[in-house]
Amino acid sequence: LCSVPILHVAPELPSLERKNWLIYLLYVRRDYEECKAVIKEQLQESHGLCEYAVYVQALIFRLEGKIQESLELFQTCSILNPRSADNLKQVARSLFLLGKHKAAIEVYNEAAKLDEKDWEISHNLGVCYMYLKHFNKARDQLNNALELNRHDLTYMMLGKIHLLEGQTDKAIEVYKKAVEFSPENTDLLTTLGLLYLQLGDYQKAFEHLGNALTYDPGNYKATLAAGSMMQAHGDFDVALSKYRVVASTAPESPPLWNNIGMCFFGKKKYVAAISCLKRANYLAPFDWKILYNLGLVHLTMQQYASAFHFLSAAINFQPKMGELYMLLAALLLGHTLALVKPGEVFPRRTRCILCVCCRCNPLVNLNYAVLLYNQGDKKGALCQYQEMEKKVNAAKESSTPDFDPEKMVEVAQKMGAALQVGESLVWTKPSKESKSKQRAAPAGKSSSTQQPLGSNQALGQAMSSAAGYGKTMQLPPGAGASAPLAKPPSLPLEPEPGSETSPEETSAPTGAEEQRKEKRKSHQAAD
Repeated sequence: LCSVPILHVAPELPSLERKNWLIYLLYVRRDYEECKAVIKEQLQESHGLCEYAVYVQALIFRLEGKIQESLELFQTCSILNPRSADNLKQVARSLFLLGKHKAAIEVYNEAAKLDEKDWEISHNLGVCYMYLKHFNKARDQLNNALELNRHDLTYMMLGKIHLLEGQTDKAIEVYKKAVEFSPENTDLLTTLGLLYLQLGDYQKAFEHLGNALTYDPGNYKATLAAGSMMQAHGDFDVALSKYRVVASTAPESPPLWNNIGMCFFGKKKYVAAISCLKRANYLAPFDWKILYNLGLVHLTMQQYASAFHFLSAAINFQPKMGELYMLLAALLLGHTLALVKPGEVFPRRTRCILCVCCRCNPLVNLNYAVLLYNQGDKKGALCQYQEMEKKVNAAKESSTPDFDPEKMVEVAQKMGAALQVGESLVWTKPSKESKSKQRAAPAGKSSSTQQPLGSNQALGQAMSSAAGYGKTMQLPPGAGASAPLAKPPSLPLEPEPGSETSPEETSAPTGAEEQRKEKRKSHQAAD
């Protein structure tokens, strides 16, 4: 007897799915036009009942930006196969892209009933809750997604939620776990480095940013952050070389042009600074930091009308930023008569502005004390000085103060001597040889001048600290001195433009000093 072999014949595909393989092949090749032609033929043969063809057609519509059409097709797929969690996920995704977050959450919950262990559903639910600002529910869903399956994107969203809540420490812990899970993810390394940079931990920031640049030398975000670190330490030329590399990759980045502008500001090239900041403002017209910097540069150049324009716009976007009101007070002290109502005087108007923002920064209290002292209100000046001391004490306990003590210690010590509370100073100047040498010359120049308490110096230092500018910014004279008192104590004031002297000139004969004093008095009388 002969054995008869059994022939295995492939089952014939139903007419509804006969061209699914071709549709898939054309879709993954991104040949969308031919794919749509095949889909049309398939739908005509199946009378619109081919689920896969409708599904791929909806994906193509979404890629083309036709979100509403894709939503309708995905809803058709869910009608053809109501037990498919993938169809419901795509419906919810289209609703999310249309901004209908509540409807998307309802559909995702229906999909979760069909597949309870799908991490993508929990992740997307967390994102929807985040956009609705239900942060507690968002955290729960994202943590559930991490328990089901760990993904870099889930860590990123969880850290973002902590940042939105103002919990920077918890965000750093989340990003640390993410870096342990995915040590070569440059986005995670860059974000973690930026957070350390924000906290002032430059060593860890440089470490993580360096790792990001090691894995991806073309990562412009990490390069921009490294340049900002160098800029913060006063290395403007090195920072500009970094920004030149970033400009070739991302020439339309608003933070890039903002930082370039502030580098030129640090180099006292004010026209170039304004040009770069104007470009940054064109690219991001609603960024209050760029408007703040523009107001600062115009105020430094004594262009008070332009400074008022940009500072007012910045205050509209960020009404709770105290430094903005401090700059506005400096502007009102700069003889801007056009901005003051008839019959109103500068001190009262300026006091009102400083009262608004004095809770934010000890530098504001110091400037306010200088202003009150110049107006003869020693009691009010003493109150503001004591309030400043309290804030400095509180800042000493925290690891990341919001100000640089070196920039305010000179004025604060002289203010304390003027108010006869010198023994109650709660801090002294940091003993850094390099920085003390840099400040030796300006202190020597100003020690011989006898003028009202210098709000110019205090405001200039406060503004430079608020703008993140590493070196001491000098505000031009005449920007805010009020009526002088009889024999007031001396404070370091800024020299007149074009009268900067070398350290050797400080030991000139007293006759030259008297001439300079007379010139200053004549300038003040003219103002």
